[in-house]
Amino acid sequence: MSSAGGELVRLVVSDLDGTLVDKQKKLTQPVIDAVARLRAAGIGFTVISARPRSGMMPIADALEIDDPMGAFNGGTVFRRDGTILCQHRIDPDVVRTMFDLVGDAAVDRWVFADDIWYASTDQGSHVASERIASNQAPVITTDFSALYDRADKLTFVSDDPALLADLHDRAAGLSARATIVQSQTYYLDVTALAANKGDGIALLAGAMDTALSNVAAIGDQANDLPMFARAGLSIAMGQGPAEVRAKADLVTSGNDADGVARAIGEMILGVAV
Repeated sequence: MSSAGGELVRLVVSDLDGTLVDKQKKLTQPVIDAVARLRAAGIGFTVISARPRSGMMPIADALEIDDPMGAFNGGTVFRRDGTILCQHRIDPDVVRTMFDLVGDAAVDRWVFADDIWYASTDQGSHVASERIASNQAPVITTDFSALYDRADKLTFVSDDPALLADLHDRAAGLSARATIVQSQTYYLDVTALAANKGDGIALLAGAMDTALSNVAAIGDQANDLPMFARAGLSIAMGQGPAEVRAKADLVTSGNDADGVARAIGEMILGVAV
């Protein structure tokens, strides 16, 4: 069995998209079997994601996860039975400022509030994927102002990397008041300051009475780096950006090659899959 920072792994916390699920956003049988072997070895397993609670429930049901989970990068910690253990929403002034910064830029606008997905359009290359990830259809609106005081996550969507990078740079002044990070190359997410995977994994570990030094974290994107920094063992997915892989203790194969199954079997349990 592998160790986290020289100590045994007692809990594994996994990201979802690009990590636990494949490119079709489905759990594969090898991953399901690996999670079962993990539990049989007495090691806990839970998930943390930029997804809303609605999008995490099919995974939680399939894997029978009854321990606390983290939605919105850990901004909402909840259980499968619907119990919310804590919830951090974005400062309404930050929401207003972000929309002012975006102005008329050519990005789609998504707001998640009350576990409902509101969107500026139901068209675009990433809408179908988000329907699966959030497990719901968007509510279309051109006026998000009524949601400013209860927004869990803002997502600005574009396949123009330079545009999103510029928006991220212009929002830098808000970094002391919100978490602003890309969950995918085409998504710029804004969540509450405490809604980041570093604080989120700490909350999950605490709720499960596990020291962070005994936690292994698995992820693939920049928004996973805060939990890599705090977990005893960090494992990056093989298809993730080079800068993310460079920050991890270990690198597994890609999510379309059952990378989580390999991470659990070879790197945590020490058994080849």
